[in-house]
Amino acid sequence: MRLAATASATAAALSALAALLAPTTAAHAASPAPAALRHAPGDTITLPVRDALAALTVQGESRTGYERTKFLHWTDADRNSCNTRAEVLLAEAVTDPEIGPNCTLTGGSWYSPYDDQYFDAARKLDVDHLVPLAEAWDSGASAWTAKEREYYANDLDDARALIAVSAASNRSKSDQDPSTWLPLYAGYWCQYVTDWIADKTRYSLTIDPAEQAALAQRLAECPDQPITVTLAR
Repeated sequence: MRLAATASATAAALSALAALLAPTTAAHAASPAPAALRHAPGDTITLPVRDALAALTVQGESRTGYERTKFLHWTDADRNSCNTRAEVLLAEAVTDPEIGPNCTLTGGSWYSPYDDQYFDAARKLDVDHLVPLAEAWDSGASAWTAKEREYYANDLDDARALIAVSAASNRSKSDQDPSTWLPLYAGYWCQYVTDWIADKTRYSLTIDPAEQAALAQRLAECPDQPITVTLAR
């Protein structure tokens, strides 16, 4: 009888233990995968900009093999005679210009946020790749296909990717990242670094340690605003 009772007690104890373990196991099985595993090209994500910065991969960069011609740019994807540069100028005009033959733009006005200035002629502006082509190459685009680089260089699907600015400010920036260059107009710094992080997130580009430190330092003085990004990669 004692053996039977002991066996019965042991069985009950094991059954109770199994019941306790089962929910824990189920909970682990139901846990969502890490964000990086859940996201895929075409997904739209929203997260605080500081979290987005923390999610970027930090590693060294290399410009080996870079040539600007490896990014085919200023194409006319919709064949309406207006290339990518002209499309950005039309989208960002404060006062609409007139559109002539071959998408020649006359009149109109634009605001350059890099230096807080207005301009009255399209020829006085450059269309800047927010994350420069060379910087994109350094941080991941060297491994892309030519078609992927072409899409990056002509990205009209995210308004942050390309921006009309004064020619002087764009040439001052050249291919620098925020560790060595920020817009002349300090009132635009928070927007600039936030958009930079959004663009790097969109294309799964890496950042180098100096770039990470500069972005974190600047963001510490900015609102931790949410960014919404549709992933291109």
